[in-house]
Amino acid sequence: MHPALEHLQMRTRRYFLKEATVGLGAIALSTLFGTERKAAGEAKPDRSINPLASKRPPRPAKAKHVIYMHMAGSPPQQDLFDYKPKLVQYHLKPCPDELLEVLKKERLAFIDLKKRRPKMLGTPYKFQRCGESGAEVSELLPHFSQCVDDVAIIKSMTTDQFNHAPAQLLLYTGMPRFGGASMGAWTLYGLGTENQDLPGFVVLISGGTDPSGGKSLWGSGFLPSVYQGVQCRTQGEPILFVSNPKGVGREVRRRSLEALKRLNELEYQRLGDPEIQTRINQYELAFRMQVSVPEVMDITREPESIQKAYGVEPGKEKFANNCLLARRMIESGVRFVQLFDYGWDMHGTSKNNDLMTGLPKKCRDIDQPIAALLQDLKQRGLLDETLVIWSGEFGRTSLNEERNGSPFLGRDHHPHCFTIWMAGAGIKKGITYGQTDELGYFVTENRVTVRDLQATILHLLGLDPYSLSYPFQGLEQRLIGPSDDPRVMTDVLG
Repeated sequence: MHPALEHLQMRTRRYFLKEATVGLGAIALSTLFGTERKAAGEAKPDRSINPLASKRPPRPAKAKHVIYMHMAGSPPQQDLFDYKPKLVQYHLKPCPDELLEVLKKERLAFIDLKKRRPKMLGTPYKFQRCGESGAEVSELLPHFSQCVDDVAIIKSMTTDQFNHAPAQLLLYTGMPRFGGASMGAWTLYGLGTENQDLPGFVVLISGGTDPSGGKSLWGSGFLPSVYQGVQCRTQGEPILFVSNPKGVGREVRRRSLEALKRLNELEYQRLGDPEIQTRINQYELAFRMQVSVPEVMDITREPESIQKAYGVEPGKEKFANNCLLARRMIESGVRFVQLFDYGWDMHGTSKNNDLMTGLPKKCRDIDQPIAALLQDLKQRGLLDETLVIWSGEFGRTSLNEERNGSPFLGRDHHPHCFTIWMAGAGIKKGITYGQTDELGYFVTENRVTVRDLQATILHLLGLDPYSLSYPFQGLEQRLIGPSDDPRVMTDVLG
């Protein structure tokens, strides 16, 4: 960017008011000094270079790629991974007095203590110890149960948000409101991507709709927009508006882009706005994707045995299809793949979202393809360099929600504890980390925050979570927030 324009962009209101207290002369003088400092050779990034070019990580890296599978709405940990015999004993009995006193100090999403004393809700499902690690897993996940020796189950996750959109935004952008840069965007900003013919950050959706946090969960926020995620569709055209208009051939499109590129380069030389460089790169990437994306998105190219292992149905919007696509993307050099599966908000207000009908259906959707993905990555030697993560945005309460007298079993939102798992590059195999109390309400051992998880992911990618930053609104913005309290979870790293 032109030094004068860059200087102006960095002036915040706080800075202006501070300088204005000593008069216009001081403002003019400080502006001159600022320009002199820039002209004197202060280090600036060279934005004429492709911002998505692959970069060497500043620190030793275990992971080259990330596949993050998010169950939007948040699965109930008590019914999948965090078995609580004491809670089963209390099943549908009024909550104990000591817990009721805790609840009175809580802000609950949908349980109204003024109307009734809530009942405890034990899991209706059996658990068994699986693999050599002996990890306890629900009968709802028979395929995943065979993979527990390759994963680290973390039962002690916490968050400070109990509504979907803010909790998802905090998890992926580091702030519970709109405007932050997503985890995938930070990854591209720090590392670039290995395949210049595909987006470096790809998003795949199943479950019928976007997650509650919307497209901001893969947005670039204050980072240059070249780093934002690209949503691909498994039905119809993989990426909207990439194909040539009717009657326009590839040669004509190439000549048009060359002319447009020259005009944009003239504008960039005049203004130095990094978004112009983003525009140039995105036009070129879109042209290359016309060939590369349909090829990598075509899962019918896979052997029948692989398609059967995942349980795919080509041409449909399905989580199984997205798992196979994630492997194909990673294999092709895509840096960050994010899978969102909607429909995990098990409140028990109807059969569609209760523990007896809704939850088993969602588990059947994901169980086989997740196991197939882990086994497929392992067999191809990709798991050693790919970090795989499974999570929701928060946990579910150990109480039966019973909203408006609903007869169905369901759980309210719960920020104090939830379970995730991680596998692959740099993660210890076959461990269970962290514990919750006997009723599954609070973490009792090895508490892990959302920011700890973010710091750990960046660390595994070879990025320093404490120094990876971008100047915005007068601050050096970071994914992990302004504090240095977040810690890398060294106990789960191999």
